Amino acid sequence: MAKPKYRRVIVKLSGEALSGPEKFGIHQPTIDRFARDLITAHGLGIGLGVVVGGGNVLRGAQISEDGLSRPTADSMGMLATVINALALQDALEKQHVYTRVQTAIEMNQVAEPFIRRRAIRHLEKGRVVIFAGGTGNPYFSTDTAAALRAMEIKAQVILKATRVDGVYDADPEKVKGAKRFDRITYLDVLQKGLSVMDSTAISLCMDNQMPIVVFNMNVPGNLKRVVLGEQVGSTVTAA
Repeated sequence: MAKPKYRRVIVKLSGEALSGPEKFGIHQPTIDRFARDLITAHGLGIGLGVVVGGGNVLRGAQISEDGLSRPTADSMGMLATVINALALQDALEKQHVYTRVQTAIEMNQVAEPFIRRRAIRHLEKGRVVIFAGGTGNPYFSTDTAAALRAMEIKAQVILKATRVDGVYDADPEKVKGAKRFDRITYLDVLQKGLSVMDSTAISLCMDNQMPIVVFNMNVPGNLKRVVLGEQVGSTVTAA
């Protein structure tokens, strides 16, 4: 069996991805398919952490524009990520993979609180750890949470799962002929204002030399190929 390039990874999975062809909520066939891809990658023997967004349920920044205070709206958005984390946990455990959900906001009846050493221990025992609740603070996105958790658990890479096959100089779904980058630097992402992750997350990755691979999660098997080190999607690095 081919050896994985990475021993420990964070997969950043957007909430919108979980809605599949729908515009809202959880599309069960889609989340089951994502679970199968995660299980296949996990089966290579890697430590696998997943950070989920909540945009399919509620986006804090968006509803704050309608008059709700930003801290309250962001707290609601963080709770939405817990809904998705529990759904993903259920999909994984139906396929006999041990998981733990850890949240940045304590809710002991449904999940563990995030404790770095405990998360690392779960990974060492072969469990998939799903991180929910963002950073636990308003004004920070789940992209930033993914960067933060990656540093804390000593992951080697962040795998940003999207619906496009990499980083482009413009939105490929709107701009015909948009150019895709196989490799690009953190600084170029920031200077060009490219939609990879938010600027706080990119800056955190740049300061800590954490590579990011952006790939299309809607192609079955892509996650496994990325973990094996195949050229899939776009890589964001220092040079």
